[in-house]
Amino acid sequence: MAPLEILEFPDPRLRTPAKAVAEVDGKLVELADRMLRSMYQAPGIGLAATQVNVHRALLVIDVSEKKDSPIVLINPEIIDDEGELETAEGCLSVPGFYEPVTRAEKVQVQAVNRDGNEFTMTAEGLLAVCIQHEMDHLQGKLFVDYLSNTKRQMIRKKLLKQQKQRA
Repeated sequence: MAPLEILEFPDPRLRTPAKAVAEVDGKLVELADRMLRSMYQAPGIGLAATQVNVHRALLVIDVSEKKDSPIVLINPEIIDDEGELETAEGCLSVPGFYEPVTRAEKVQVQAVNRDGNEFTMTAEGLLAVCIQHEMDHLQGKLFVDYLSNTKRQMIRKKLLKQQKQRA
């Protein structure tokens, strides 16, 4: 199965907020599986449905070294956070760029899993950062929005040039 197309900044579809998932069905589980395959192939550690032009509150993550610990979060909501952590973030929708972003070091997330069951998890470090990054996508926000306007415009121009060269 071919990987899903991952939208690239400054594609305006990346700014579309996701709608809550009303029911976890076979189509949604299949989408999550396709998103995981696309994420692994890219390669990346997280992917939000918004990035593949599906505007539903669904994200997939795997920060394990062996890429054998996938996490599927449906309708995720951060219910608590603490601390601060600055990391160099990258994004499959902003390929080739890594910039420092400050986020919570630890988060508690409530979500629905691929079986349709609600659960709560606590995440720290890279996993916490990844969850926050992917949840931003569900709100139509990208990590470049945390950067200065000058830096964001520079990245935008470089990506547009690369996209034109590929076309």
